[in-house]
Order: sequence, then structure tokens, then C-alpha cells
Amino acid sequence: MHIRPFEASDRATVIALWQACGLIRPWNDPSRDIDRKLTVQPELFLVGELDGRVIASVMAGYEGHRGWMNYLAVEPASRSRGHARRLVEAVEQQLGARGCPKLNLQVRADNADVVAFYEAMGYAVDPVVSMGKRLIADGR
Repeated sequence: MHIRPFEASDRATVIALWQACGLIRPWNDPSRDIDRKLTVQPELFLVGELDGRVIASVMAGYEGHRGWMNYLAVEPASRSRGHARRLVEAVEQQLGARGCPKLNLQVRADNADVVAFYEAMGYAVDPVVSMGKRLIADGR
């Protein structure tokens, strides 16, 4: 798999990938999420290509205190081949090079397979409460 920054021509494919992976929720408009990401550290929005076709994605960012990773996705037919691991490692390397001391991510509590994936990569559940407040309603 070749890892590269997202390009505008990837939009429809990436959104379809997120849909296939069950990442899209009614309160998050994926196209708006892409537009927003392209205004902030667009070089940290990565896709994975295999045979010229986008099969994976991840969004990352760093605000000076913590890094964050979102929208890690690998098309179902291409899973269990190390593609997600390679994308996470690419994010870790890029954020590490920026001086990022810690990388955070969120996983839905009922997604045991993904929790196990991250634990195998050295991530641990932090003793924190995740909180959020919607500032812009994207609802579809």
C-alpha cells in the first residue's frame, strides 16, 4: 500500500469508504468534515492506495499539546493485511516529527475489535471522560 496525502479527487471514494466501514453518523456530514480538515493541516489527511485505488484513510492533527487521529478506515475486503497499522505508524511518525508528546483517539465503546487493534499497537484506555459540545449542527 502506498500512503499519500488526500487529494480533491479522492473525496467520493473516501466518503464511500467511510460509509462501507460504518464511520458516518447522521450528526457528521462527511463532506463538511473533509472541507474542514483541508483548512487545517491538510497534509495530515492521509489515504492508502493499492493498485492505484484508495482503500484506506486517516485524519490526524496536532494543536501543540496532543495529537488526534480520526476516520481510520480500511475497506472491508482489504483488512487484516497490515494497512491500518501502516497508516497509524505514518501518523505517529509525522506527529512525532512535529514534537507531539501523545496521540489520542476515540473508539465507540462497543467496538471491541478496534479497541483490541489499538491495544495491540500500544494504545491504552485513559482514565478520562470524553466530552463534547457541537458548535455547528451538520445533521442531515
